Amino acid sequence: MSRELLLLRHGIAEERGGSQPDDQRALTVAGRARTRLVLDRLRRLDLGCDLLLTSPLVRARETAALALEAGLAPELRDLDALAPAGDARPALEELLATPWKRLGLVGHEPDLSLLASRLLGHDQPLLELRKAGVALLRCDDEGGWILRLLLSPRILLAE
Repeated sequence: MSRELLLLRHGIAEERGGSQPDDQRALTVAGRARTRLVLDRLRRLDLGCDLLLTSPLVRARETAALALEAGLAPELRDLDALAPAGDARPALEELLATPWKRLGLVGHEPDLSLLASRLLGHDQPLLELRKAGVALLRCDDEGGWILRLLLSPRILLAE
């Protein structure tokens, strides 16, 4: 069975150093609007997921909730390993034993890029996800991962 990972970086959030601690920074009004447009485009491109896992930080959870609202996935769960400086690979290994075709992960940079790079066989980040940007990886028949798409919001929203 072919499997894919959809990596989604959270949308534009409040600036660091403001009144909120980092883990409580929320999406801005503009960040919510742009993220909604990106998620609608992903749904129209048939990039829906069987399950969506999110970092527990507010900006990621808000992004994931918008994805759920847009119909990108039927279910949402928190995954602490998607918090900044976390390592989602052990959880991903466990999830590989469960049935799914496409799994969505909502998180942060540089962690998502590092996860993608490690799955692709490199220890250093090979790519960078913009805010509300997306990477799609496919697992090949031998269990290796292939980068299928790397899309910025600008590309996703271009007409």
